[in-house]
Amino acid sequence: MTSRIGVVVFPGTNCEHDAVVALDQLGADASLVFHTETSLKGFDGIVLPGGFAHGDYVRPGAIARFSPIMDAVSAFGNDGGPILGICNGFQVLCEAQLLPGALQKNRGLTFLCKPTTLIVSSTRSVLTATATVGQELSIPINHFSGSYTCDSETLSMLRDQERIVLRYRENPNGSIDDIAGITNEAGNIVGLMPHPERAISSLLGSQDGNVLLSSFLHSSSTAQV
Repeated sequence: MTSRIGVVVFPGTNCEHDAVVALDQLGADASLVFHTETSLKGFDGIVLPGGFAHGDYVRPGAIARFSPIMDAVSAFGNDGGPILGICNGFQVLCEAQLLPGALQKNRGLTFLCKPTTLIVSSTRSVLTATATVGQELSIPINHFSGSYTCDSETLSMLRDQERIVLRYRENPNGSIDDIAGITNEAGNIVGLMPHPERAISSLLGSQDGNVLLSSFLHSSSTAQV
């Protein structure tokens, strides 16, 4: 069965078409959903793509969190629906408290745009369920506020519950515990800073993004929302 994936677009989002192309290439039926919509009925999975929602004013994701669509996103996730937040989408999910912690400015206050190597730390998520623990993936980053942070209690909880799904092999931005991606307790909501939709072809330098996106689509096709 073809998964129907909604890709949410906020003012300032700029990676929505990359996400649609990547998902469609893997056999999904992906379509754009503007942030003023209030329903996600009919979708099997939701992606919050990268960009600069509302210009990243106040802080990244802080304004997008109040967009009309976010009530539907929260309800979708609370019902067990697969949600993937990429880069700015990760920031939005944290601001909406669908994921713990926050993203702060990179170490050195430097914008980073380069390939990174990720290590799969857990398969307890819709993004990594079909991957292998210890598997290394070449996925690019493109962010200024991508350093994940949280308090010590939250970090212990993430470790104990195997909710850190991806770590950097060589930490580029100062993220605590080398964290590149995390999931919620149920494993159906995932956020990561690197861009798997930009690693879908050898012409782009890597096809490793397909490992993660294929897992997300597999989970979307089997989810009962």
